[in-house]
Amino acid sequence: MAHLSEFKLLIIGAHFPEPNSSAAGSRMMQLIKIFLLKKWKISFASAAQTTDFSEDLVKLGIEVYQISPNDKKADSLFKKINPEVVIFDRFMMEEQFGWRVAEVCPEALRILDTEDLHFLRHARHQAFKEKRKVEDRDLFETMAQREIAAILRSDISLIISEAERNLLIEKFNMDEQKVWYLPFLINPIKKEKFHKLPDFKDRKDFMFIGNFLHAPNYDAVLFLKNEIWPSLQNKIPDAGMLIYGAYASQKVFQLENKSQRFFIKGRAEDKVEVFKSSKILLAPLRFGAGLKGKIFDAMENGTPIITTSVGAEGIAGNLDFAGKVADSKEEIVQAALELYDDPKKWKQAQKNGKTILKERFDIKIFKNDFFKKISFWMENKEALRSLDFYGRMLRHHHLQSTKYMSRWIETKNLLKQKIK
Repeated sequence: MAHLSEFKLLIIGAHFPEPNSSAAGSRMMQLIKIFLLKKWKISFASAAQTTDFSEDLVKLGIEVYQISPNDKKADSLFKKINPEVVIFDRFMMEEQFGWRVAEVCPEALRILDTEDLHFLRHARHQAFKEKRKVEDRDLFETMAQREIAAILRSDISLIISEAERNLLIEKFNMDEQKVWYLPFLINPIKKEKFHKLPDFKDRKDFMFIGNFLHAPNYDAVLFLKNEIWPSLQNKIPDAGMLIYGAYASQKVFQLENKSQRFFIKGRAEDKVEVFKSSKILLAPLRFGAGLKGKIFDAMENGTPIITTSVGAEGIAGNLDFAGKVADSKEEIVQAALELYDDPKKWKQAQKNGKTILKERFDIKIFKNDFFKKISFWMENKEALRSLDFYGRMLRHHHLQSTKYMSRWIETKNLLKQKIK
């Protein structure tokens, strides 16, 4: 076996990462960078197209490829790369390409990076639309069957939130050895940088930020516009509500009301400066899953946060939160009034954020252990796979069903081309 530092890694991405547009993009770049630090040779393949906001992976020394889920050329590519490790970016990529990897690179360690549990986000959204709490029946729907199957077929799955890992173990009886907790990997704020952050008196306004391709963000802005801000705007007359986010559609921009100091700013040209100039991140997320990138951006830039239980999930643990957690309109408004006008509480919230990042998300806590686990798994691959009966069973049936469906689609597409 090659030395761990010489390994070849293939990442099959749902999208080319956009770290300034979404938490998913930031998460992917965090993973890429820890492998680069170990001097792994990385290839990144995706069926998506790059955008003007995609990270330039080639500049980082990464080989980039376009692939299609129903094209046997992917087989040749995977065989040529011959990776020791393959990471699937979200369960849909494992569904589409897992059988190909299993067939042409059977020795490769297959890792699923869930990003967040999609079925949990879907269940919460459905319950929210029906104005009720999430029940077990919401969790055990088709999307959960698909995502859980992808987790079981993979050798290892990376789970970004402690709450989600607990859910998998407690509700779905998942083997703890198959689901590894690997959250956002953050470099703690250095003391000198922390002291240089703009102070309470040098900041103003509330802000919200989020990718508007993500339904929880649009809903949060509606909640702000229709319920929260009307109760706040007259009580803090010198503050504005500034809404930032990538991929804002016309329906988002139509929410702007300058006379009410409710501003839709669109994509933030400089996300760091937006956070540093704002007094509070107001993020009333009513559904969703995973860790929220905006919360981490706020803590890194010393911006206290008011968010919901969903927004704060998996972040503070037993530590004090970096601001306030509130779920009802009345609680959110009261928390905003208190934190906006109280420098003592504001500074304590800022310090809490720094502590959370250092004690719970410091990259040093996780990086070495992660590679030790990979090394152990690779050294004991045969024994570990032989014990994983459900994984082998699901891989067998997935290979048979998805493989032949994909071959059928591929043949159909070739026939269409010939007819043209």
